[in-house]
Amino acid sequence: MKFTAVPLVVLLATLAVAQSIDSQLNLHEPPMLGIHWARGVVLHANANSSPNLLWHNGAILTSASSAAIFWGTSWTNPGDKISGMDKWYTGVGGTPYIASNKEYTGTNGRVGTSVAYGGHHVDTSAAPSHAPKTSDVLAEVCKVIPNPVSNGYYAVYVDTPRGGAQYCAWHSYGSCGGKPVQFAFFFKLDGDAGCDPQSNVSGESQGLKALANVSGHELSETLTDPRNGGWWDSSGAENADKCAWSFGGPSVTFSNGSKWKIQGNWSNYDYNHSTGYKNRAGQAGCADGSNVPGPYTK
Repeated sequence: MKFTAVPLVVLLATLAVAQSIDSQLNLHEPPMLGIHWARGVVLHANANSSPNLLWHNGAILTSASSAAIFWGTSWTNPGDKISGMDKWYTGVGGTPYIASNKEYTGTNGRVGTSVAYGGHHVDTSAAPSHAPKTSDVLAEVCKVIPNPVSNGYYAVYVDTPRGGAQYCAWHSYGSCGGKPVQFAFFFKLDGDAGCDPQSNVSGESQGLKALANVSGHELSETLTDPRNGGWWDSSGAENADKCAWSFGGPSVTFSNGSKWKIQGNWSNYDYNHSTGYKNRAGQAGCADGSNVPGPYTK
């Protein structure tokens, strides 16, 4: 088959335009924040700086209006994970655990402990078969939540295993129809040793226990750094990042009486007063609401 020069020029011009558009889209890709790295992933902190969190001149969430989205074809047989996460979100608000975030302030006030739960949504369309872009997850939120609110926190749980990804979850932010939203992404963690909190709480499947722990991580980070202007340290680690895979005890108790093994969150106060428990770096600045005398965890 013979090609003339004109179609080739047109083809190259078309490819150049497509690449330009793709580059522009990537510039607007929401950032992946607060990545909950799997066990064994080694991160290097800035050894010459204070481990405490620093404020970056933006807002925090004084309250959160949450909803869970379960995305994927296998959520027609969810086991205990949908009902379990309903119980988790119903009970987390107002607890000493969530109050471990309350020492942090922003341009709009202090982090609050109110986490209203609007229930769950199930979307049985096929979820991405691999780690999605943040924009893919934002598009799912905008599709499923018809009337988002500005303090909305929308947690998207897919039925896709982690595979080769080195992380369990992350959070981000964007907008739906001009309305600011905060959202998070979670892999399916059934049988995933790298994202397993090794909980001994009875009555919960391993997959539910794993989702509960990483859900605490991402919700706490969203409260303290909802839109990339909140709190993180000199190495870029947010409050839950600094206490990942570090637990103050076998479980924390929620307001509805449910118990969950959840990592703590970094407290500048507890580190400065040597009243926190140690993270994996040996720094005693972690709080899960059960250890006192943190300023807002009693």
